Amino acid sequence: MTSAPVILSVEGLTKSYGGVHAVRGVSFALRAGEILALIGPNGAGKSTCFDMLNGQNTPDSGRIMLLGEDTTGQKPRAIWRLGVGRTFQITATFPTMTVRENVQVALISHAGKLFNVWTSTAGFARAAAGCLLDLVGMGAYAERPCGELAYGDLKRLELAVALANEPKLLLMDEPTAGMAPRERVELMRLTAKIARERSIGVLFTEHDMDVVFEHADRILVLNRGSLIAEGTPDAVRGNPDVRAIYLGEGLLYDAHHRERAGA
Repeated sequence: MTSAPVILSVEGLTKSYGGVHAVRGVSFALRAGEILALIGPNGAGKSTCFDMLNGQNTPDSGRIMLLGEDTTGQKPRAIWRLGVGRTFQITATFPTMTVRENVQVALISHAGKLFNVWTSTAGFARAAAGCLLDLVGMGAYAERPCGELAYGDLKRLELAVALANEPKLLLMDEPTAGMAPRERVELMRLTAKIARERSIGVLFTEHDMDVVFEHADRILVLNRGSLIAEGTPDAVRGNPDVRAIYLGEGLLYDAHHRERAGA
């Protein structure tokens, strides 16, 4: 992993709202194929970090380098075009369209044809959409209306949509929120498998510590906007600042033993 190229480099990222310091001088790097978790208590600055990386918010200072290009302050669509996919805590799909059509819309956008009124969604990139659905285990649901899907299947569909622009970086905001425990494990295992096979860097936020400790290669811990710890799951689990400020002895202990037991 250490020999893989750096695809995202963040230096001194800072954002304030009035007198509130939402993010304070955060720096980190993410390599191709690496799974990096960003955790912290509510109000730690996770969402603000994500929004700045994705162009939905502009930092007061600092620099964001994506694939060697300075994307600090660029708009979301420009960043998406460079190769960034994103999933959200609340799924965003078109419920009256079929599962396949949802992916086709994303592929049309990637091809730069979203505003061509003569483009036929039904005929465009049908096979490519099917391949993405097969990749996430949703091929059998391709012709079903999206509004009929169970929540876990919606999350898989959202992953397929995020992969439509062939991203080099995937930002996942609470990817397993609202899912049953088994579905959480399956979704993150699938994401990690795809990311490593395609050399996609993944940065995700998550409250479920079982998911974090099982799937993250490294973990970043934010508290009150500052990065207080960074390292492997074992290193973060044993960090006294993390124990005292964020996770607590019991939660770390439980996550550790469930992971070791293969739960």
